[in-house]
Order: sequence, then structure tokens, then C-alpha cells
Amino acid sequence: MRKQPSLPLGGCVMGALLLLSCGGGDHGIDRYRTIQEKLLKAGLSDNGAFAYLTTLTREVGHRLSGSEGSLRAIEVTRKMLEDLECEGVGIESVMVPTWVRGPVEEAAVVAPGKMQPLSISALGGSIATPPAGIVAEVCEVHSFEELRGMGNRASGKIIFFNRPMDPAVLETFEGYGGAVDQRASGAVEAARAGGVAALVRSVTSAQDDVPHTGSMQYRNGVPRVPVAAVSARGANLLSALLRREGHATVRMRLSCETLRDSPSGNVLGQITGCERPEEVILVGGHLDSWDVGTGAHDDGSGCAQAIEVLRLLKKLELKPRRTVRAVLFMNEENGSRGGTAYAENPSRAREKHVAALESDRGGFAPRAFTAEGDPTQAKRLSRWLPLFEEMGICRVMPGGSGVDVSPTVAKGAAGIGLVVESHRYFDYHHSANDTIDKVNPRELELGAIAEALLCYLISEEGL
Repeated sequence: MRKQPSLPLGGCVMGALLLLSCGGGDHGIDRYRTIQEKLLKAGLSDNGAFAYLTTLTREVGHRLSGSEGSLRAIEVTRKMLEDLECEGVGIESVMVPTWVRGPVEEAAVVAPGKMQPLSISALGGSIATPPAGIVAEVCEVHSFEELRGMGNRASGKIIFFNRPMDPAVLETFEGYGGAVDQRASGAVEAARAGGVAALVRSVTSAQDDVPHTGSMQYRNGVPRVPVAAVSARGANLLSALLRREGHATVRMRLSCETLRDSPSGNVLGQITGCERPEEVILVGGHLDSWDVGTGAHDDGSGCAQAIEVLRLLKKLELKPRRTVRAVLFMNEENGSRGGTAYAENPSRAREKHVAALESDRGGFAPRAFTAEGDPTQAKRLSRWLPLFEEMGICRVMPGGSGVDVSPTVAKGAAGIGLVVESHRYFDYHHSANDTIDKVNPRELELGAIAEALLCYLISEEGL
């Protein structure tokens, strides 16, 4: 998953400077003040996004592509949109990869007389170990370059990638980006070095015993080896043992497998524009989640916010000039097929996507918007910033919008991402800790209100 940077709380000063650099003034936005106030009152009074998220996470649970949970989530969210009496409610068919974790997932340091368990989580897409498991010495490395420089010394070993997120980096998404290559490509690099399996330090800022899963890839022509994430505490334990003893042996067992692709779908609903219905403003998130936790922040929050955008507009009887469409994409986590299918659907040939807005950074307090593509977009969006400052959004900055909307952005839509306060996000991301009790209802709702207001502004004035 490609994540985007968040912003420090001091961004309001930067936002003010950006406004000044763009000419200052309110650019005629005072006429939208009443709508802003009504959206805030309605949203914070109802906390509708949290209600939707509660239903999704507690009645459905985790929603990995191809699972029964993902199919249930499609039906539950479709009904939410139908109950709002949205237009164009439907399911857009998508074939998705189907990977199953399996009942066996264990690892332990083997020592004379006892075994020290390690908390692990198979990475999505990994093959299984043999039924009896793999028992091998461990080779610890902190970079691919270090591994490549070892020659045949890594052959026959379990390669242990132990590079943590850099705690000195202010932006947690930057720290994530500096460590996630081990998860994505660790199995390939381990196999190239002659390794028999790979263990990857969980890509998290938390120092706990909860492993964090995520997607990985194999490469044609390179042997496939099993790979799992080990918790931060487990990684620290294993590293300390290697420093103290000079060697360690680990036994690892996984029973995961990849099945045939299976039918699934994106969920859609909209408020059709009253003047320019063929011009579309997309707001969305991804409906699938990993099969640990319940995907509350990643990305049940984004889906709940997208539905809440339509609810708020309908509750206030706002009639957008352009169509505002909520899309709940399937398969962002391990394939991105939902986003691709949406952008390539021939039924949309006559539509023009004016903007595509995605929320996939968690349900925390909003801090900024990103603008992708045309460098003048940030300047155009910034004219509305005074309307968002009360919500904590004080800056528009260049940056990616989101994985799911990126194919639509590539076809000409303005890409916009909702950026939130992110210091806690990677404590929960892709782990059993990603549950609704980690989501603050007001913070989640503020993000939905900001999205609703932005969608309405774009519907009225374009970009």
C-alpha cells in the first residue's frame, strides 16, 4: 500500500502563508459559510460516519478480498447507500485474488531444552512451509545491500530483515516508506541469496508483541520461499540473542495458500448533479481489509466517510451541480483491481471525472489535502482553505491522492487525498490492533465533513 505523508499540527501557519502567496482574500467564499456551519452542526451532532463504521466492523469484521467477510461487506454497504435513497446504487463486478492464511502460523527460537515463541503473521501472498515446518539458522540483515554482500554465507538460512521505521523522522509515512521494501521484496531477496525463508520486522512504530501483516510479491524466475512478519518485540528478542550467542535457530510453520481468483465488486452510490450530471466528483476508500483486526482505520474509516458525505449532503438538501459519487473499492490491499476496474469500465466513456478524492490514511483528525498532478491544483484548492481551518485543515500540498483513485487520476481527474494526523496510525496498521475502539468518533466525522464540503465546493465551482 502506498501511503502519503501527514502534517504536523503547526500546519495552520503554513496554510496562512500559502493563502498569502496565492493572493490573499477569501475569493468570494463567504457565501459558503452557512453551508460549512450546517455541515459541522449536522455531522458532529450525528457522528454518522462512526455509526457506519461500527456496523461495518462489528457486523462484518475483517474483509480480505475473496473472503466471506468481503462479500458480506459489499451487501452491508450497498444497503447503507440504498437506505439513504442514493441514486445509481450498485455493485461493479471485479475478479480478485484470493489468499487464505490457514490455521497454522507459528515460529519459535529453538534452544537446547526449550523453545522461545515468536509472534508472527504470514505476509499476504506467501506460500506455505512444508507441513513439518522449516528449521534453519537465522541470518540477520538490515538492508538488501548488506544481504547481497554476504555471498554464500546466507545460503540455507532464514533471512531476518530487521530494519525498523526510523523513529527520528517526523512524518510517520516517510518512516514507513523507508522500511516497507523489506516486506514487499524480502522473500525475493532472501531467495536470491539462497535463503530458505524470510522473517521481516513488522513495519510499525509500536514496540509491542503484535505482528503487522501486509502484501508481498514474488518474481518470475526466482524461487519462492515462505515469508512472515515478526512483531517488534520478537524482532528485538531475536536480534539480542544473535548478538549474545552469535547464532540462533528458528522453526517456522505456515499453512497459507493462494486460491483461484474469485468474483467480488466495488460498491457505488451517488447524488446526481442537477446541472452537469456527466461531470463526476468521486469520493471513496477501499472496502477490503487484512484478515487480522477489523480494518477500522485501514480502510473502514474511508468507506464510512464516503457514505457519510452523501448522507450529509442529502440531510441538508444540498443539490450539487455536478454528480457526487461514493465508491467503495475492492482489493486495494493485495492487487488494486477495484480501482483499475472502475477506471476502465467502458460504461463511463461519456463521463468526465472532475476530481477523485480518497481517504486511506486512517480515521484521525484531518490536517490537510494533497493535490496530485497539475501543479496549479494546490493553488486552486487553497482558495477555499479558510472554510476548513476550523476543522484543522490548514494546508494544500502536492502529493499523491490514493491507490484506488490513481487510475482515474491518470485519465485526467484531479487527484485529492485527505491527510490526517498520523502519529498513531502505524501502531494499528495491518494488525490485530486495527479495531474500532482505536477510532475517535469526532475525529472521524471531521474528516467526513471536510470531504463533504470539498465535494460540494467542487460541484459548484469546478477546479
